[in-house]
Amino acid sequence: MSSATAAPAPHVTVNRPNPVSVGTIVWLSSELMFFAGLFAMYFSTRAAVPAEWAAQTPKLNVTFATINTLVLVGSSFTCQMGVWAAERFQPVRSGSLLQINRWGLNEWMTLTYLMGAFFIGGQIFEYAGLISEGLTISSSPYGSVFYITTGFHGLHVVGGLIAFLFLLGRSFSAKRFGHHEATSAIVVSYYWHFVDVVWVALFTTIYLVK
Repeated sequence: MSSATAAPAPHVTVNRPNPVSVGTIVWLSSELMFFAGLFAMYFSTRAAVPAEWAAQTPKLNVTFATINTLVLVGSSFTCQMGVWAAERFQPVRSGSLLQINRWGLNEWMTLTYLMGAFFIGGQIFEYAGLISEGLTISSSPYGSVFYITTGFHGLHVVGGLIAFLFLLGRSFSAKRFGHHEATSAIVVSYYWHFVDVVWVALFTTIYLVK
């Protein structure tokens, strides 16, 4: 009696999440708690000394801050365009510089970097104007809260700009643009989108909520 030969078991593949992406999301969750603490500080101080807010908020240039905010928000869109180019494994443009629909990761991320740098420059310009009006980090509770909240966010933006430099350096030096480079672009985009969302919340709280 012959025994039947068992058919080989089908090969099972498991789609596991990228550990770098998961680690970045977990780290950003801790950063979210940090900024939640800054928001709590802002609202508790405002509730304790409301007269300070009434006296100091007119010094804010809401129009200028709005323009600066729009630039930063726009950089999220250019960053995402860079991610989509990375997912196509397209590091550089396939046409002329004026054909933005054919840009690659390098062009989109360079534009994102410039927009982020513009935002930081605008924030420094705003700080200089407020300091000239006597609003410093030690002049009042409002000044302390304003500079601490926006300053820490500004440091996070600078961190993102440094990450873009590393990303672009890796893209330019890669002999073959592949999954590792694309993953780097995705991870940096997570951080940049997070920084942008936090700023929208800060801008609304500080400049718009009276």
